[in-house]
Amino acid sequence: MKVFVTGHQGFIGTHLVDLLKQEGHTVVGCDLNLFEGCNWEPMVKPDRQLVKDVRKIEANDLDGCDCVMHLAAISNDPMGALNAQITFEVNRDASIRLAQVARQARVPRYLFAGSCSIYGQGEKLDLDENDTLNPLTAYAQSKIETEAAVSRLADASFTPVFLRNSTAYGHSPMLRIDLVVNNLLGSALTYGEIRIQSDGSPWRPLIHCRDIARAFLALAAAPRAAVHNKAINIGANTENYQVRDVGNQVQRLIPSAKITHTGEVGTDPRNYRVNFDLLYRLLPDFKLQYNLATGMEELHRRMVEHGFGKQEFEGNQFVRLRTLKNRFHLLD
Repeated sequence: MKVFVTGHQGFIGTHLVDLLKQEGHTVVGCDLNLFEGCNWEPMVKPDRQLVKDVRKIEANDLDGCDCVMHLAAISNDPMGALNAQITFEVNRDASIRLAQVARQARVPRYLFAGSCSIYGQGEKLDLDENDTLNPLTAYAQSKIETEAAVSRLADASFTPVFLRNSTAYGHSPMLRIDLVVNNLLGSALTYGEIRIQSDGSPWRPLIHCRDIARAFLALAAAPRAAVHNKAINIGANTENYQVRDVGNQVQRLIPSAKITHTGEVGTDPRNYRVNFDLLYRLLPDFKLQYNLATGMEELHRRMVEHGFGKQEFEGNQFVRLRTLKNRFHLLD
């Protein structure tokens, strides 16, 4: 299989390229290099690499591809808030255009990296794919509007699939510490404090970044009839946690660290516990390789090996928002 991966140098994308290459696929990577120099370990390279804005991909870039795996985005709520217009241009408009280009180029399958954040302020617990969407941010709204528009492109020769991913965490060669699990662990290592910015009550579905990459591979290989034009929550029912649970798990790894509630965000309205039954009905052989405990143990070990501390926690390298502020001109 020949696969076109956007955002291949990102937190999830670098795992995806690695897994695709391990399985013998040909990989074309496309990345604007917004976060060049932010990796902390070597990354597996694709067979061909395009340094290109996702908004400018053309049909000839996709020649011979069997699948587009579209990860490139302004990639979380705070970054989306930095500039809502560019967030919609990149996350929605470019994603819809890429689907149109892929269809024109006769690429049969288009996998879109969506997010469970579209459930926002959940009206109930254990939300499934048919429940009400309550987006609270430009990032979440962009994902919803992309799903709706790309879904209308589906036909007998073009199969879009929408991965509503849980909140990612874990080790990656392109480390991020601006994600709740990684941030709390980094805070504990740096300050001896597990600094929870809310009251700790909000629910989040969590998933290791490599397991998201594995879900992309599984959905690329799945029978068309099983996944055609479906939105699918990606995670596991056992991997829903309240933020306070994450803090407690960090404390088990670093018993000397104290849990503190900083109150910076007050009562966080983003609160969603998610149901993942559909994923396992469609892909009965798919299982997550990590749970929160094993994923955090691995990340903790890597951080210690790297000597992770104040310089890493307070610097720009591993916090996408800080880096993006210095490079936003590249998106103009």
